[in-house]
Amino acid sequence: MFTQMFTRRSLTAIALTASLAASLAGANAQTPAPGAAPAAPKPVVTAPAVTAPAVKPPAVTAPTITAPAAETRVMKPAVQPVVDINTADKATLEKLKGIGPARADAIIKGRPYKGKDELVEKKILPQSVYDGLKDELVARQKN
Repeated sequence: MFTQMFTRRSLTAIALTASLAASLAGANAQTPAPGAAPAAPKPVVTAPAVTAPAVKPPAVTAPTITAPAAETRVMKPAVQPVVDINTADKATLEKLKGIGPARADAIIKGRPYKGKDELVEKKILPQSVYDGLKDELVARQKN
């Protein structure tokens, strides 16, 4: 629709310009000098007729208005419960990844711990298992 309206206005402007130019050419003609032979009338030049294109222009759709996006909140991952290696029972220790019955018994037997890194120092856990669990473990001291 916008394209059709633009094309019609353009064609109208061209036709009016050509018409105005033709009428001005006739009105601004100089009068011949006295005694001079009258000049032959000049042919009026008009712009060729412009027709609308045969192809229908594509339809223009109105822009869609969307509501602003709702505020997005970054969710923190669920916090793993921290397990105190100085007080946890065997069943709680076995729920941890990489800890089976034998390692749970070894952790209980090696108590008390001053720090969770003692699990590696005392060779109860290999470094690779400890690295996967260190954020879930704590070694709290008795008061």
